[in-house]
Amino acid sequence: MAVCEVCGNDYDKSFEVVAAGVRHTFDSFECAIHRMAPVCEHCGCKVIGHGAEVDGHFYCCARCAREVDSAAPVSDRA
Repeated sequence: MAVCEVCGNDYDKSFEVVAAGVRHTFDSFECAIHRMAPVCEHCGCKVIGHGAEVDGHFYCCARCAREVDSAAPVSDRA
């Protein structure tokens, strides 16, 4: 068993995520998202989908990117 680095739960089904050479241990996707997902620089929500990145800044969607920079060259695609 391994201990989740977010909530401290010692869980037999924990898993590891390696990002930028650093190993992280979590007991749930919720904890992994809490620790690893970027935060939208406009509305503050966790970016767990494709999101949008403009000049190194992360946003949950093109609308939020344009709220910060109306000339941002982004668009939502489906």
